Amino acid sequence: MKSAFIVTDLEGTAGVTSFTGQTRPDARYLDRSRRLATAELNAAVEGLVERGVEDILVLDGHGCEGLWYEDVHPAVKLVHGRPHAPHSVLDPIVDRYEVGLIIGQHAMAGVRSGNMNHTQNSQLIDYIKINGEVVGEIAQWALYYGAAGLPFIFLSGETDACAEAAKLIPQIETAAVKQGLSRNSAISLSPQEARRLIREGAGRAVDRHREAPVGPTVWPGPFVLEKRFFYTDAADAAADAPDAERVDAQTVRFRSADVRPLVYR
Repeated sequence: MKSAFIVTDLEGTAGVTSFTGQTRPDARYLDRSRRLATAELNAAVEGLVERGVEDILVLDGHGCEGLWYEDVHPAVKLVHGRPHAPHSVLDPIVDRYEVGLIIGQHAMAGVRSGNMNHTQNSQLIDYIKINGEVVGEIAQWALYYGAAGLPFIFLSGETDACAEAAKLIPQIETAAVKQGLSRNSAISLSPQEARRLIREGAGRAVDRHREAPVGPTVWPGPFVLEKRFFYTDAADAAADAPDAERVDAQTVRFRSADVRPLVYR
């Protein structure tokens, strides 16, 4: 195994607990959060490089960009910029990688103790279901790239996110860098300890995968995605799609034989 794809987020980073103060575009401490997240990414990269991984592609997955470019590890190639390139452009690049990792992840919307819990858009989406099961961003990543044969072998972030990942992918290695107390409060490890756990965990994930390969996350189709919004106007906009089914004032449903066209509707 010589290549790895990493997706990052901001809300699962140790020391980051507030949407308004730390992760939204106008947040006072956004740049500080970006530096913390980049240091955690770099710790994972160090763990990979120590195990002989040579080709590392990172996708900045935070909405207003969550990494501090100048501090990114020299082994990294970074995909960034908003909006993202179309899937038709990005997928052929990512799909050739052998394994995936997720750094800085939060729990899905509705997890009571999950610090900064949300799914995709913290200000718009109440929940997302696929085939009747409530899913978060972890399942979205795993299912989307699992359809192309890419398994996720490691995740770092908040405790509830680690539990969410382990339920979805029992063989995944995780590193919990903060324990959520509520949506706006957490107990964070020190930056140094968080980075140590991530570096060691990423390296261990590579070792375990080489010994007993983790399989890609694949669910049987066909697929039904149900998205419930907080507000009716967001549902109005989603329901304008020709293949949308309006369930009620706040909920829209989509169907597909394949999971990839559905996951990010």
